[in-house]
Amino acid sequence: MSWHPEQYARFAAERAQPFHDLCDLIHPVPPGSIGRAVDLGCGSGSLTVLAAERFGVEEMVGLDSSSEMLAEAEAIEQERVRFAYGDLSTWTADADHDLVLANASLQWVPDHRAVLARWVAALSPGGQLAVQVPANADHPSHLALAAVAHTEPFRSAFDGEPPPDPVAANVLAPEQYATILHDLGMETPHVRLQVYGHVLDSSAAVVEWTRGTSLTRFWPRLPAALHDPFVDAYRDALLERIGEVSPYFFAFKRILMWARSPRQPRG
Repeated sequence: MSWHPEQYARFAAERAQPFHDLCDLIHPVPPGSIGRAVDLGCGSGSLTVLAAERFGVEEMVGLDSSSEMLAEAEAIEQERVRFAYGDLSTWTADADHDLVLANASLQWVPDHRAVLARWVAALSPGGQLAVQVPANADHPSHLALAAVAHTEPFRSAFDGEPPPDPVAANVLAPEQYATILHDLGMETPHVRLQVYGHVLDSSAAVVEWTRGTSLTRFWPRLPAALHDPFVDAYRDALLERIGEVSPYFFAFKRILMWARSPRQPRG
């Protein structure tokens, strides 16, 4: 993946709202009762710091696999908040975390049942899990991107097989997540599908949104000379589907989930 923090931050307020809603699902706890917490897929780290402050976390670690994002995050490290390189798909811990948080990151990896099992295993008795994933693979912004990737000259540049859409390939239905959390022994799982309505300056601004997320998966495999032509072709394909509208209401579906580990140790 090739991440550009500045591009991702262009819609910082819109991207932050689901994070705040996710934090609202976390049950209030007495100050100091969250000893260890982790933010899996922390990005540039600003929301990690906010979560640590909001919940009075004694030790918060933000984990990410992007060196570009971690370079931004390291500049805002605090005494109780640090950042580290790591793979959220394999991360786990020995039942010693009071909070496992993952905001808009789980979609990038496959086999969510196995990943969630590892995250649940990291929770201390009574620990909380809070996860948010986008669920908008059926939106024209995703469909147009997939269609363009399968046209020439881009398809040949990808050796005939473009990088798959992680949301379409990996994200499950809300009821599947609820069932997984229940089967993992979590208490009172709460899972909901929520539509966020982002009013953008124009329909073309959706391209700038995806430059910070979905488009990033193409750049490592696409020659630099084809980057701009790919974006231009994508813009044309997208506007053909949604029209040239100003302002544009960008309806964005996300799944928010929360659950608590049993207060008694497992086994």
